Amino acid sequence: MAISIYNSNSRNEVTSRITGRISKFESLGAVDGPGLRYVVFFQGCNLRCSCCHNPETWEASGGSEFTSTAVIEQALRYRSYFGENGGVTFSGGEPLMQVDFLTECAILCKSNGINTVLDTSGSILNDKVSKMLKFIDLVMLDIKMTSEKEYLEHTGGSLKDTLRFLDELQRLDKNVWIRQVIIPTINDNNSNIKKLKAIAKKYSCVKKLEFLPFKKLCESKYTQLGLDFKLSHIPECKKELIEELDSNM
Repeated sequence: MAISIYNSNSRNEVTSRITGRISKFESLGAVDGPGLRYVVFFQGCNLRCSCCHNPETWEASGGSEFTSTAVIEQALRYRSYFGENGGVTFSGGEPLMQVDFLTECAILCKSNGINTVLDTSGSILNDKVSKMLKFIDLVMLDIKMTSEKEYLEHTGGSLKDTLRFLDELQRLDKNVWIRQVIIPTINDNNSNIKKLKAIAKKYSCVKKLEFLPFKKLCESKYTQLGLDFKLSHIPECKKELIEELDSNM
């Protein structure tokens, strides 16, 4: 399959062909950004979210090794299904942990006219990340919790890091969707929802606020991996609650 290595109208040539570690691929994803998406799940994550659906992506040494060209060659097989709005979504894990590899993948997507979405916690920000973002069309930013205490308790990270990342997205004028998993008894309260809406309203780059229902389909993964699923006692989020939150936007 022919693959363009660089855009003839730019100098964004990929030269190193470094490899990265990928947990899995998902073709024709319908909930990972606009349109139908080819979803690339990067291996490795710096957070330990209590509601994580993909604990198999945590360890950086897991997954399988791929070159950037191999990743995009696979994505191109589904190009006819993308339509006007679809494309490739980089998810995880945390893609920013492999920023050099992510940059190569994003450049190859743009060189081949493929729309790019980054699904991230925004917990890592440096010069390489900022440079990579110019090849991303949309950032889906997961704001896990809206208080520093709860963020630390449920992710092991810092809300401040995510908000600093959002500041950078605003500076770069990137299109952003803010997303949050709604977990009954933890962040389904009015205080959290108001804070999240206030954050979204503050940034003109935020085009959408999306609420995702907490599910426990991942529980078997934790059992297989010998991990403790800390939210096993929490009920799943009802569809009606998400509909109510959406209607109040």
